[in-house]
Amino acid sequence: MTTGKAKADAPGSVRHLQSEAMSLVSRLPELMVEARHVASTVAYGVHGRRRVGPGETFWQFRQMQPGDARQQIDWRRSAASDRLYIREKEWEAAHTVWLWADLSPSMLFASSPRVAMKRDRAVVLMLAAAELLCEGGERVAVIDLMPPSSRRGIARAIAERLASIETSTAQPSLPQGRRLARFSEVILFSDFLEPAERLRAAVGGLSQGGIRGHLLEVSDPAEETLPYEGRVLFEGMEAEEGMLASRVESLRTSYQQRLAAHRAETSLIAGRHGWSHLTHRTDRPAVQALLALHTQVGRSATHYRHGNRSSAAMKGPALAPIGPEELP
Repeated sequence: MTTGKAKADAPGSVRHLQSEAMSLVSRLPELMVEARHVASTVAYGVHGRRRVGPGETFWQFRQMQPGDARQQIDWRRSAASDRLYIREKEWEAAHTVWLWADLSPSMLFASSPRVAMKRDRAVVLMLAAAELLCEGGERVAVIDLMPPSSRRGIARAIAERLASIETSTAQPSLPQGRRLARFSEVILFSDFLEPAERLRAAVGGLSQGGIRGHLLEVSDPAEETLPYEGRVLFEGMEAEEGMLASRVESLRTSYQQRLAAHRAETSLIAGRHGWSHLTHRTDRPAVQALLALHTQVGRSATHYRHGNRSSAAMKGPALAPIGPEELP
């Protein structure tokens, strides 16, 4: 099989970037609908992120345990039983979750009309995560795009800001050295095909000040399986040199080994800072990725909401990566 054809606008050119930006803008209403559907599906199937803590809202009763103060006893509830009960309240202090989706040229890939473009899936997951987080009482922000907010309709606000992104230059493949408020949380949606040293620098910069985070890697099935046969011309999407393979099937094993090694390094980089690394293929339902992400964010919320904010605690054990086969 031979691929490759002349293109009117070269990848990375102003006209090409403007064309792709307009494509994203035109698809935002459709992506919004999908994001809301994904968010509502996950919200329906899981409990919220509520935790016990200082606040005014009653949450639940529990039996008194050694170490509990007598002032916490609810005597009215305890009078109806032969046991003492504590009246717990819900933690009401929201923290900020910073989102970021990779809109660089490498994300403009879909191997088949039957699968979503990587960029579109990343945007859908970011919008859906924003809706779900705001519903859970958190403040949501987008790195270099939108300040923290907890208002209703946050996904629409993010979509409107995406539509206004400058189209004259290529979008970066990783966040550009942004310093965030201490004890915030970060979620990055990307293919993470950048060299390991760039990812290491980006994650290291974002994790300063006790920032916890999550890398959600979006990939196309063809990028994992290399299903092509025969003579194939591979063209770079970010000004890389092309490569002509005379028998691409002979490269499949070594290619998959390099991909596995790159993913292992990505997981290692994330784990060194106590971050999680999840993978998601665009031929799988988006709700699977959002549900796995929701679980990881819920785990990290425990660290914040129980006051465990020492630098040592923030560098806890690495979270194991979750592959597509492990998603719900």
